[in-house]
Amino acid sequence: MPGTRKLGRPTASRMAMLRAMVTFLLENGRIETTVTRAKEVRSLTEKMITIAKEPTLANKRQVFAFVTKEAVSNKLFNEIAPKYAERNGGYTRIVKTGARRGDAAEMAIIELL
Repeated sequence: MPGTRKLGRPTASRMAMLRAMVTFLLENGRIETTVTRAKEVRSLTEKMITIAKEPTLANKRQVFAFVTKEAVSNKLFNEIAPKYAERNGGYTRIVKTGARRGDAAEMAIIELL
């Protein structure tokens, strides 16, 4: 079930981190992070893209409330969501890249398809 991982942070800090990561992923197309964070970011990113596929005022307000940059929200509605109009989910890919050198955390690249 998405949203159940605590990632070792209090709720406000965790949500701020995930919002920033989703914004960065939508802005750049790919990010490198740990596998557990990537799985959380995937579920939130796919929800944002699904919401943006139907550009109603309520949906725009919902996305603007979550994504931290207005330019990224506009990009989501104008470029990203129309690209996935025919697709029913599965907008992101997680590729495991191995262990991080410092603490051996499992790393992954999450990217938009």
